[in-house]
Amino acid sequence: MKKNIITSAILFSVFSGSALAAKTEITVASFPNFNQVAELAVPMFEAKYPDIKVKVVTLAYGDHHNAMTTALATGANLPDVMGIEYGYVGQFIEKGGLEDLNKYGAGEFTEQLVPFSVSQATNSKGVLSAVPADIGPGATFYRKDVMDAAGVTEEELLKDWDSFIQAGIKVKEKTGNYLIANAVDIKDIYIRSNLKDGEGLYFDKDHNILVNTPRFKEAFRLAKQAREAGIDAEIGAWSNEWTESLRRGTVSVQMMGAWLGGHLQDWIAPEAEGLWRTSQLPNGAMASWGGSFYAIPNKAKNKDAAWTFMKFMATNKEIQLAGFKDINAFPVLQSTHSDQFFNEKIAYLGGQQARLSWKESAEHIPAITVDRYDEVARQVVNDALEKVLEKDADIDQVLADAAKQIERRARRR
Repeated sequence: MKKNIITSAILFSVFSGSALAAKTEITVASFPNFNQVAELAVPMFEAKYPDIKVKVVTLAYGDHHNAMTTALATGANLPDVMGIEYGYVGQFIEKGGLEDLNKYGAGEFTEQLVPFSVSQATNSKGVLSAVPADIGPGATFYRKDVMDAAGVTEEELLKDWDSFIQAGIKVKEKTGNYLIANAVDIKDIYIRSNLKDGEGLYFDKDHNILVNTPRFKEAFRLAKQAREAGIDAEIGAWSNEWTESLRRGTVSVQMMGAWLGGHLQDWIAPEAEGLWRTSQLPNGAMASWGGSFYAIPNKAKNKDAAWTFMKFMATNKEIQLAGFKDINAFPVLQSTHSDQFFNEKIAYLGGQQARLSWKESAEHIPAITVDRYDEVARQVVNDALEKVLEKDADIDQVLADAAKQIERRARRR
């Protein structure tokens, strides 16, 4: 019903009259649920630009990014506009197969966008190779009924990481529920937290590897402490077990992007209205978790029309808000953040003005850099953590080995 209302509102705003015959057709390659915002926008865009027709092509998340990787490498089957999810953006913008958007005048409007997202779309040579379309401020979602049953307050849960783990122990003892799905979640949030502008997650701006550092060692220590305390269910995100645990509340906390609230409400646990709450991350951490981007391949056929579409998607307030309302895609356009929609209470989250909390996080997230080997490093680091959690391996040793492995794999590529 909500989607129909939003779609109707957008269609209603399209001016009437016969459109001119389209002169240029562009293809926008996307993935769920990012494609939904583009599909919502097409009628309004084509009304404003009758000489451009838009075709949105959608593949499953992994299939899409694999197809785009192959297309960039071979120059075949390239779309005019390429959707990219945050986890792949570093790899894509560093490979050199995307247009330098500065030559299209991107600098004229990037100041309108959330700063850290623009940094994520800028490669190590200072070239803006993608335009952010939405962002993912990190947030904590928790079951208030479970916390109340365990006698755990929000302050106790989020004060700092050690307090977070102690709260998990209390939850397990009093209710039998797990605090988190997997100890990996703590590592994932900790390594992203409170970085400084210009720093990277796994690499610095000069491509030096950062995994064998105190930041990663502390993240591993906390994850191991959580596993030893028995407060994680040892299940992976997006698995059937993960979804069911959130639906039933047997996992009572999930730290992810603010967009998770929409997933909980729409399909994971719609019957749990009023039971979930959201807040900032533990220890006052401010971190980005997700986000989506658009880019133009160097060998795209209709670059000017593609640029017109991308600029429209990033700077049109109505479309930015429609994405937020429809799929909980937090808007990158800063002028939307003063909209009344942010002040509305969310019944699903117990009447919280949750969007204001997410907005605060977005305002303080550092503008970190991305690297083409971020995905390689992520895989290696996760394998290293598994050795610590499953085999009690030495943290210092596995991180030293991980740094060497990342260097070898990067050199081979």
